[in-house]
Amino acid sequence: MHPPSQQGRAVFVPQIPRSKSYQFQPKVSTVAILVCCRQENGTKPEFGLAPQGFEQARAAGELLQKELEEMGVPVDSVKIRYSPFSRTTETARVVAGVLGIPFEGPSCAAVMGLRERYFGPSYELHSHDKYAEVWAVDEAHPHMAPEGGESVADVANRLSAVLSSTETDFHSSEILIVSHGDPLQIFQAVLSGAKENTSFLDGVRDLKMKGTAVASVLSQHRKFALDTGEVRRVV
Repeated sequence: MHPPSQQGRAVFVPQIPRSKSYQFQPKVSTVAILVCCRQENGTKPEFGLAPQGFEQARAAGELLQKELEEMGVPVDSVKIRYSPFSRTTETARVVAGVLGIPFEGPSCAAVMGLRERYFGPSYELHSHDKYAEVWAVDEAHPHMAPEGGESVADVANRLSAVLSSTETDFHSSEILIVSHGDPLQIFQAVLSGAKENTSFLDGVRDLKMKGTAVASVLSQHRKFALDTGEVRRVV
């Protein structure tokens, strides 16, 4: 039996605003899948990828490499930003290897804002079936957090900050963001809401300046869920 929650996901965000995005959900090969959302646990080596997760990370890297070639994008313009959790760090490392990007170099860096959504102590290391309880609340009250955890709005705020900083810091770069299921769903919800505005980037900033995105946008984050092993263009 492998450790809980052995999965990482990736979002490919080419140079803003000319953005195409991809999300990837590596396969979880476990007998029992547990919620592992607390950083102290998620960064432990035993909570890394399952063997099939490594295989799917390589497949995702190959797919992104092909897409970059078709777009005429040089690999040396790619920056990888990833959640510090073990499973996402390993995913980012594998994809970087496929692309030929030195993982220990300046092109790759962990970003705290991309960490897993914290569902609270009552969910940590319990069955992932309990996610349904949180998602039901999310749909009705996206500003309501599980006890001791993060609401959808909390995650949206930190992700919008990541989007703003990457756009500011890397105008001439292609950005690969490696994160987790809920953060990537919420990421897509924020982008979807921002696209309703006149300017894509101004829309993201508007969501940030309000302190939270509108409930009607955030409550729909589950419609952006990824299937196991899926690679998806999101923009």
